[in-house]
Amino acid sequence: IGKFNKHGYYLLQAMRFTMEEINSARNTLLPNVKLGYRAYDICSETATLLATMDLFSRPAFPADQLLLNTTDYEPKAVALIGPDSSTYAFTSASILGYFMFPLISYEATNEMLSNKKLYPSFFRTISSDKNQVLAILQLLATFRWTWVAVLGSDNDYGKQGLQSISELAETYNICIAYQGIIPSYSSSTRPEMIKMINNIIQTKVNTVVVFSSKRIASGFFSLVMELNITGKVWIGSEDWSISTKVSGLPKIKSIGSVLGISTWALQMPGFANFVLNSFERNRTQTDCQRDQEKLMCIQDCDICASLTAAEAPLDLADIQSAFNVYLAIYAVAYSLHDLLGCSSGNCSYSKVQPWQLLDKVRHVNFSLHNIPMFFDQYGNPPFGYNIISWNWTGDTVSYNVVGSYSPGHRHLEVNTTLINWNVPTSLCAPDCPSGYRRLQRGAHICCFDCEICPAMTYISDKNLYVCEPCQKWQWSPAASQTCFARTLEYLEMSDSLAVLLLVIAALTILLIATVAAVFLRHLDTPVVRSAGGRTCLVMLASLASACSSIYFHLGLPSHISCILQYSVFCISVTVCLSCIAVRAFQIVCIFKMSSNLPKAYEWWAKNNGPQMFILIASFTELFICILHVLLDHPLPIEEYSKFPDKIVLECSGSQSPVTIVELSFVALLSCICFALSYIGKDLPANYNEAKCITFSLLIYLLSWLAFFTTSSVYQGKYINAMNIAATLASVLGILGGYFTPKCYIILLKPHMNTAAHFQNCIQMYTTKKSDY
Repeated sequence: IGKFNKHGYYLLQAMRFTMEEINSARNTLLPNVKLGYRAYDICSETATLLATMDLFSRPAFPADQLLLNTTDYEPKAVALIGPDSSTYAFTSASILGYFMFPLISYEATNEMLSNKKLYPSFFRTISSDKNQVLAILQLLATFRWTWVAVLGSDNDYGKQGLQSISELAETYNICIAYQGIIPSYSSSTRPEMIKMINNIIQTKVNTVVVFSSKRIASGFFSLVMELNITGKVWIGSEDWSISTKVSGLPKIKSIGSVLGISTWALQMPGFANFVLNSFERNRTQTDCQRDQEKLMCIQDCDICASLTAAEAPLDLADIQSAFNVYLAIYAVAYSLHDLLGCSSGNCSYSKVQPWQLLDKVRHVNFSLHNIPMFFDQYGNPPFGYNIISWNWTGDTVSYNVVGSYSPGHRHLEVNTTLINWNVPTSLCAPDCPSGYRRLQRGAHICCFDCEICPAMTYISDKNLYVCEPCQKWQWSPAASQTCFARTLEYLEMSDSLAVLLLVIAALTILLIATVAAVFLRHLDTPVVRSAGGRTCLVMLASLASACSSIYFHLGLPSHISCILQYSVFCISVTVCLSCIAVRAFQIVCIFKMSSNLPKAYEWWAKNNGPQMFILIASFTELFICILHVLLDHPLPIEEYSKFPDKIVLECSGSQSPVTIVELSFVALLSCICFALSYIGKDLPANYNEAKCITFSLLIYLLSWLAFFTTSSVYQGKYINAMNIAATLASVLGILGGYFTPKCYIILLKPHMNTAAHFQNCIQMYTTKKSDY
């Protein structure tokens, strides 16, 4: 006789209780039909095989006939409830599946049993390990325990659980630092188990998942306590997490914190009283003794007679497993109720074949004490798990429900406030600071170093190992977790500096108009004629045109503004400088070259030389501008390289070779004007334009030199403001240097604006020259 198995005893009592409840007169289920049963005591795969085959053993029906005719054969039972382990269930399910014989297990959780091609007649009233594995992984992820050890017991239950956790762990960003198979504790396996525990210590994990049967877990934790392993978090599978076989070990509380998976705690009204009454009956007469009177007893039950409720307490694990037995038997009863046509109040069909019952079990759907029960396409029930925490009061443990897992939604809920602890950490490496990426160290993704993400990149929660580049229109500083939209950079009309420049431009154009009015009124006076006469009006018009070009530098760049902003200015300045050059050349010719080259000057004057020079210079610049438009295609562009956080809106082609030629031609005219003014520096005072031209061109050149110097170090929106300022300075320089002195004489010293005064100046120049 083996050792008394308390858990198995209560499973038997659950079966007896359920049978009596269904067979009672007050139950409307299966009216006029009584259920009977055979109970087999199994403790090995061999015993399981023998018990399974016994269902089909009939002397009058040889085994070879059974294999040939499974339809009409009548076995000893129509359904099998059990067994209590996945290892044993594989044996029974393989055989019974061939005969389409319903098998409903109350504790076999291995996910492989859900394979209907291999085990078509297998069902269970306990959730499969697939859901348990998902619950464990989500529990680890909830507490951010990413560096863990996983152990499985040396049986189908533990090995399959270990394999499933290993396969799915990476999905939850969990790294398994160590995994191993726990053997049954014995003197021969002790060294192996000690080595396993030492390996766990060396990995420096603080969380250990133990997917094990209660028997093997009991031996393992006995050794853990012996080696004084403390301060860990132990995650228990449903088979041992609420088993007194483990929690009842002396000093088990020293191992650390225990969180476990357990099946939903469901109640069986009346079962506790039934068990107490069974103990009372055992004192006077055992069940076997009663059975002997009916010649049905097959084993000695003397040990049951001496049991008391105190010696075999009914704990939570026993109640949960008992309820699974309760559900399994009721599933068969409801299936029989449907098969026998008992809905009318009488069962009209008596002969039942297992294969007929199997179809009804597949579709059974009932409610028991407000608990819905049915089987899905894989033979699994709609039940999930509770998350429990061991809570110690002295040396007494209680199992506090701190969360639950729903298989339908695959969702875990944990109320962390119900756990009395500061959440331990179990990490290979601490999280990187914000804006840092992970550099994997070794084979595990949980072990890493940290590196700052550079500017223009960011780190995303979706991938903590790569600094993602920002989009072209975005920017970010170093160590950023997001990208920001760049601001558009251009000189708006409403900008205060732009408004100031517009006011200055308006005043400049007004001043040009005033000067033009003065010159137009005094067009025939000596001062205006010596300055160029009607050519001065052309110069003033070109200055006004150059001044108006500033409007193409303001606001959002457009295709038209990009074409005109430099072209209008360059052509206008070219016209103005051409006029200045022609006027300076004429005066030099009159006073210095007419006597030496009289025919050349006469030819120049008669053939409209001044007008031709102005037209040729102007059209040359116009041709260069057209060439610039055709070759460079000035268009509005978005410049991203100048500022990390801004998009500069500007025109393309501003520094192209054609643009350089465009500006170089203007510079060449400036040099010609300088040269001619220098040659005529000793002319009569009324005709000496050297100082005026030099002053005007000096301001012009300095303003543009300042602009190009600034543009080489700054490329923001205010570069357009600098361009406008250089344009206005150029216009005001020529206006002030060339035209203002003449307006001064015309308006304030009219006596100098007479033919006599000019004739006197010429005579003085001639006398002075003859003296030399």
